[in-house]
Amino acid sequence: MLLQALGLQIALTQRSIAEALALDPTGLPEVSRVRVEQQQALTIGDQRGLRLEGRFDWRLAGDPIRVDSPFELFLERGAKGQSWRLVRPDGTSDGVSQNWLTYPLPLPGERPG
Repeated sequence: MLLQALGLQIALTQRSIAEALALDPTGLPEVSRVRVEQQQALTIGDQRGLRLEGRFDWRLAGDPIRVDSPFELFLERGAKGQSWRLVRPDGTSDGVSQNWLTYPLPLPGERPG
């Protein structure tokens, strides 16, 4: 699940950069060797969540160079406790509370679509 979340976060960032530069996004990144260094439980909206920090290795599709990078990742537990969503901060509308964008992760055994 953590590998899927990191891969999705990289892909979303890659897509944003490609759109800003009017480029075609490349294929999906390959994520490996994840090391979680800190984990903190928190509430995201009205759901339980986690804030994870650590390092991971990754490379872009077709690129032989593997990069070691730090990460900060927010995950939100599904209402029934069976699923997770990648959650990204999206500013604030009232100057007080954080707005979040959510991206569902595949359930265990489910193939990403």
